[in-house]
Amino acid sequence: MREIYLDNSATTCAYKEVGELVGKVMCEDYGNPSSIYSVGRKAKKAIEQARERVASLLNCNSNEIYFTGCGSESDNMAIKGIAYKNKKKGNHIITSKIEHPAVLNTCKNLETKGFEVSYIGVDKKGIIDVEELKNSIKDTTILISVMTANNEIGTIQLIEEISKLAKFYGIIFHTDA
Repeated sequence: MREIYLDNSATTCAYKEVGELVGKVMCEDYGNPSSIYSVGRKAKKAIEQARERVASLLNCNSNEIYFTGCGSESDNMAIKGIAYKNKKKGNHIITSKIEHPAVLNTCKNLETKGFEVSYIGVDKKGIIDVEELKNSIKDTTILISVMTANNEIGTIQLIEEISKLAKFYGIIFHTDA
């Protein structure tokens, strides 16, 4: 029987070439990249080459690329980084009620640190109410965070529309994609 996997928003099979490269790095370039010994220098070189390749694809500088251990760590770092860096501009964050726990838990934590969070509802298909989002924007809004595709129900949000709204109001937009 043929298997059909439908949870590709959470994880997906890597290309064969990626798996081979990961295997090589884990077996040959496995050293501590912060160390000064040869295996560590080799690991650091591999990381820096990967960083440069990603930066080239994204048309940015390699020092703008950060590798994390998982999506939850990435969401946490992005949201808290944006919040704390922009706290002088405001303390209001907008997200949806159906975000991944990495986003919801980070926002709940920020609420204990003096940030205000608006949790926007969704319709019966799980689509965010963009009008409610727009009406939630305040002078103190510094961040809108809405996932691209919901990992539970597969809903794909209106990211282009939301990003244009954020840009119009000068608000940073984060999406877990």
